[in-house]
Amino acid sequence: MDTSSYLSGLGRHVAVLGSQWGDEGKGKLVDILAGSYPVICRATGGANAGHTIVVEGEKHVFHLMPSGILYPKNVCFIGNGCVIHLQTLIGEIDRLKETGVDVSNRFFISPLAHIVFDFHKEIDGWQESSKGDAKVGTTKRGIGPAYADKINRMGMRFADMYGDEFKSKLEIVDARNQKNYDIHIDINEVCAEYSTLADQLKPFVKDMREELWSSDENILFEGANGCLLDIDHGTFPFVTSSSPTTGGLATGVGVPATYFTDVIGIIKAYCTRVGAGPFPTEINDELGEKIREQGNEYGSTTGRPRRCGWFDAVALKFAVGINGHTELNLTKLDVLSGVSPLKIAVGYGRDWPSTVADWESVEPEYIEMDGFDEDITAVRSYDELPENARAYIEKLEELAGVPIKTIGVGPGRDAMIYR
Repeated sequence: MDTSSYLSGLGRHVAVLGSQWGDEGKGKLVDILAGSYPVICRATGGANAGHTIVVEGEKHVFHLMPSGILYPKNVCFIGNGCVIHLQTLIGEIDRLKETGVDVSNRFFISPLAHIVFDFHKEIDGWQESSKGDAKVGTTKRGIGPAYADKINRMGMRFADMYGDEFKSKLEIVDARNQKNYDIHIDINEVCAEYSTLADQLKPFVKDMREELWSSDENILFEGANGCLLDIDHGTFPFVTSSSPTTGGLATGVGVPATYFTDVIGIIKAYCTRVGAGPFPTEINDELGEKIREQGNEYGSTTGRPRRCGWFDAVALKFAVGINGHTELNLTKLDVLSGVSPLKIAVGYGRDWPSTVADWESVEPEYIEMDGFDEDITAVRSYDELPENARAYIEKLEELAGVPIKTIGVGPGRDAMIYR
């Protein structure tokens, strides 16, 4: 199957979601799909997420901007479920302009999206350092504190920058920060700065919900982070502060839960995790280091080395249940070349964990499969893959109960196999 045949089998409203602990390589499939989906929406998270796209050898890293922006006719939208650091967003817009990508009249932000201020970053750092050995491992980008202000009904949204109450709301938050964190800002200075930022971003602020409800266009929803980092369903408290699941996409943009025609789960051919938290299949030896180096497993947002482990089919089955995946995209299969045997966790020796103590009691039950030594980065047909690689894919598919329809064998846009 070629790209066009694959795309013709998809419906009008497609969601692409991470189905592990993030960093699954979502950006690549989003970039491929974006050529056929002229509207791309991002619904959750902030600059703690990172998507890396390689097009014709040029590397693009996005933290806030939807990956589909690289297609010159696409319209991209950041929804109300996101939290946005304005300076970071403007920096991404400026870098795109430097590479010849103009986002004018085709990039929009919900007026209901919340703002990440620099004091949120300070609070994030303070909270992490105060936890000692119980650190969660946040990116210290202020994401958690911004979502906390949202839930506490103290947060400020894009719409607030264009109203008369911005200063008074900022004064309330500043009083709280001084009392609880000994963090103080110059109110007049911040108001002046955000007045300038608001003017820069005003052309991009637009409520697109009604357009999404009535649009006849193909629409793509780009997930951030991963299912196992969900604030409700993930490995709490070692999670993100939003819901990177199908449900989170719906509320984070403002569409009904029945909106999605296809839900594509992105899974890496092995597992990785950044920061602290449970990771049942982690490989703590030279093999883990080998996989990290072969896969260049370093965070696109922080540069932190990712922890590497065997594929976790128990976690995948959970992700399929939470998200309702209709198909899967397997990424970075090429990284496993030269690794044998290949292990797959198929049981935990207990029910799905609910607490940190539960996770610590997990004893993964593994099956082993023969690995492959061939370089598969130039392979573009499923039948041309080594027999052992195909057997591995088909076992993962069997365990998930969902078809693996696309397989990544390298970083480039063209390094994809369609089934």
